[in-house]
Amino acid sequence: MNAVGLAKKHWRIGLLVVLVLVSVAVLFLPTFAPGDAATGEPAARTGPTNLQFGLELSGGTRVRAPLAGLTAEGLDVRPGQQAEIESTVASELGIDGRDVNAYPGEREGEGTIEVTTDGVTEEEFRAALEAAGYDVGEDTIRQGVTEETVDDAVEVLEEKLRESPFAAGNVQKSTSSTGEQFVVVEVPGQDRESVIDLIEDRGVVEVYATYPEDDGYGRTTVIEQEDIQSVGQPEDEPPYGPHVSITLTEEGAEEFSATMRERGFTTQEGIYACNWEQNPDEPGYCLLTAVDGEVVYAANMGEDLAGSIESGEYENSRNFVMTGESIDDVRTLRVNLLAGATPAPLDIEAGTQYYLEPSLAEDFKLYSLVTGLISMIAVAGVVAGRYGRPRIAGPMILTAGAEVFLLLGFAAAVGYPLDLAAIAGFIAVVGTGVDDLIIIADEILQEGDVSTGRVFESRFRKAFWVIGAAAATTIVAMSPLAFMSLGDLTGFALFTIVGVLIGVLVTRPAYGDVLRVLLTRS
Repeated sequence: MNAVGLAKKHWRIGLLVVLVLVSVAVLFLPTFAPGDAATGEPAARTGPTNLQFGLELSGGTRVRAPLAGLTAEGLDVRPGQQAEIESTVASELGIDGRDVNAYPGEREGEGTIEVTTDGVTEEEFRAALEAAGYDVGEDTIRQGVTEETVDDAVEVLEEKLRESPFAAGNVQKSTSSTGEQFVVVEVPGQDRESVIDLIEDRGVVEVYATYPEDDGYGRTTVIEQEDIQSVGQPEDEPPYGPHVSITLTEEGAEEFSATMRERGFTTQEGIYACNWEQNPDEPGYCLLTAVDGEVVYAANMGEDLAGSIESGEYENSRNFVMTGESIDDVRTLRVNLLAGATPAPLDIEAGTQYYLEPSLAEDFKLYSLVTGLISMIAVAGVVAGRYGRPRIAGPMILTAGAEVFLLLGFAAAVGYPLDLAAIAGFIAVVGTGVDDLIIIADEILQEGDVSTGRVFESRFRKAFWVIGAAAATTIVAMSPLAFMSLGDLTGFALFTIVGVLIGVLVTRPAYGDVLRVLLTRS
């Protein structure tokens, strides 16, 4: 039989070899290294492989916290009434309207109203709902926010990590046994303070204008995040010092120009007339950059900017400079501008924080490798002792090793950060995989030598039905752990499921072909 015929006949062995070679490339070639979030280019590797590691194997910080807020469920919220309800509740509570969300339900009486800020008690929320026309029972209000808000928060925090100086990070939601939802942020290689500083603030960035009026001082929001079209890189150059340049949308630039002219900022009295630092109660004409309502910088109206607004040229350039006290402040400001505001603040105090020293994580990585090698050696010893025949035990050990190698290639390809739970999944796959290979070998050899391919196929098919049923049972049992956001158990379940699928679809059939070549004459 020629080479093409052999390849067609033993295509399962060929498929295994090809997949192993692909795994080698994905694991070791720098071309397949995970991309840098900022540049899109392959990132610098921290070791000889492209594998990513979670906190237990790289060190870093994990913060698990709920979102602060209150939710009232089982209310009659009709489409078209949301804005009125939100305005009434916000007015009664004395909070910003964006911190109240009303959602109609699929049926009458299934609507939801939530407050996405801290500092509001259940009694105050109940009184505000009653002012909006609702009869609120004791069991109507619960702590926490809606699932939609949690999902939005996860997306915003993911964007913050992508735009931050951190090399990597992961954000996901987690559900406790009582149904309470948490946001889990993991950042390898970073200390607790840096991570909390990034995620704790909501990141609502606005520019206010303060100006004198007949009865005191007025205050108007002139730039919000939806008015910003693009954000430049942080700079620390004269004449602004630490700053970041932004470009406004056409509509945002028109409204900004109109407000500046209307409030007198472009007149001689309004230019270089900000006294915020000297007297915040009588600030003069100021442009105040605020994050979460707290002023982080006060700026004057410059002569050049005032002139371009008066001439109409500003609406063509639409450039604006936001400044800060330090370059670190400006970097944080830029992250908030790019990522947007978190829909609700994280209640850090009600959550948990975890930090692992990178040096200790390196020890865990070494111990995990040693444990894996010991488990492989132990399995190889048991198999060799059971069969005593190299042509049976050798391919079995090599197939089990190939299965682990394929799993490592999968982890590198998808960029999954390996942790101790994932390593436990690898060890579980080795155990179940070898069990299946033993079933195949015993079924084929139980009635003596195999002389023909037909006899071999009959015995192999019988063993494979047993393996397939066991694999299906394992996948069904592990699926809830893999897809129910149960934290560390997810990695264990995911790699167990993937390992079982690789075994059933690739390695077990390939091992069967190898035995057929070694044990039969056809």
